[in-house]
Amino acid sequence: MQTDEVGSFLGNISVHTTSGRGASSEELAERALARILSVGANVDPVLREQAEAYKESIRQVLVFYLDEAMRSRNVSLVSKFQQAGHPELVGILDI
Repeated sequence: MQTDEVGSFLGNISVHTTSGRGASSEELAERALARILSVGANVDPVLREQAEAYKESIRQVLVFYLDEAMRSRNVSLVSKFQQAGHPELVGILDI
């Protein structure tokens, strides 16, 4: 496979990093939105405004459910820590 074929096979690749923490729900929502919806540069201003409002609505839904998923995972971790006899580890979770 030639280099140009690899690029078209893989599509656009981007790297997102954090330092000393995982990604926030807002950061994950932005990454998801970039894959779900984009507004072209030459779009009619009225359509652009509608698309941006729709995108913001989707962002709010994504952030809400990503926060829910993170809370749910923490609840599962609390249970696992307690079952393993390490309730002191619960304090390190951001809950």
